[in-house]
Amino acid sequence: MSLPHVNYLAVLVSGVAIFVLGGLWYSPALFAKPWARLMGKTEEELKAGAGGALPFVLAFLCGIAIALAMSIVLNHFQPLSVLKAINVAIVCWIGFAAATSFASAMFSSTPRGLWLINSGYNLVSFVIAAAIEAVWR
Repeated sequence: MSLPHVNYLAVLVSGVAIFVLGGLWYSPALFAKPWARLMGKTEEELKAGAGGALPFVLAFLCGIAIALAMSIVLNHFQPLSVLKAINVAIVCWIGFAAATSFASAMFSSTPRGLWLINSGYNLVSFVIAAAIEAVWR
């Protein structure tokens, strides 16, 4: 199987954008406090269990993986507009990320608010990657 053309620079920029979004999403400016409360963690516990740079490196690599997969999927929807790319991202989120994470959340008794925060981040990540990659063909 050969992969369709991928703009690796757009994938890299999308991965960086997803990583920056994560920093903002889970910051005090947006969802840090409700996320920590729903996780049952204090700020001190979160800082103590941060694990150094490794979680950030892995989060960045996950953003790259999301961006690469989105690029490959979007290649199957030519001609591609930004609106079409965003619609594809939303469908991917509903069918893959939201559905699987919601099913897991139900059986692991994850609070609905926690699922909404985490899954909302995934939705916005998918949309950002799709929009960047649609513009930067």
